[in-house]
Amino acid sequence: MTESIDAFKLRANLLMANIKEGGEDGYDHSTTTAGEKGLKSGKVSELTVIAPLKEGGAERLKEILKIAGGNLKGATRVGTLHDLRFVFLDDDTRVLFCTAYDGDWDPYIDDFATKIPELMDILFGSVEGWPGIKDPSVKQFILDHQITAAGWYVGVPHLTIQDIRRQDRIVKGINKALDEAQS
Repeated sequence: MTESIDAFKLRANLLMANIKEGGEDGYDHSTTTAGEKGLKSGKVSELTVIAPLKEGGAERLKEILKIAGGNLKGATRVGTLHDLRFVFLDDDTRVLFCTAYDGDWDPYIDDFATKIPELMDILFGSVEGWPGIKDPSVKQFILDHQITAAGWYVGVPHLTIQDIRRQDRIVKGINKALDEAQS
């Protein structure tokens, strides 16, 4: 027997919980590899980085985020970015940076370097050893600090950011036409 009794019970409990609590939405939520590191579900990939901060780096990054008021709208220029977040860890000595994005890893990182290089260097200038987003070694730097998520779920894995925005515009247009027709 290759599976322990405890592992078998855990597998059975998970299966039962998914049957009782899970819903069938018609989407394939399975994950595959997003490349060298990271997971992909449908068209959406994840990137999780944990990196050490420079002395005073947490205070600097917190000030940057405070000045931005939580609005990093420059990231919209990337075009494939679903979300991003910064979380301070270990008494502000390390930072967790997570994103969800469409497509493959290399073009995504290239987009940071070509579309929002100043924002990237401002944000990551507080990270120890940050070479700069345009430095040829930046991809290796990211890989050295990237970890693959142990578990990950995407609600609608077949929709890209462009798909979501297009559908939003369609719904707004329909709602406007309906409102005008009722006036």
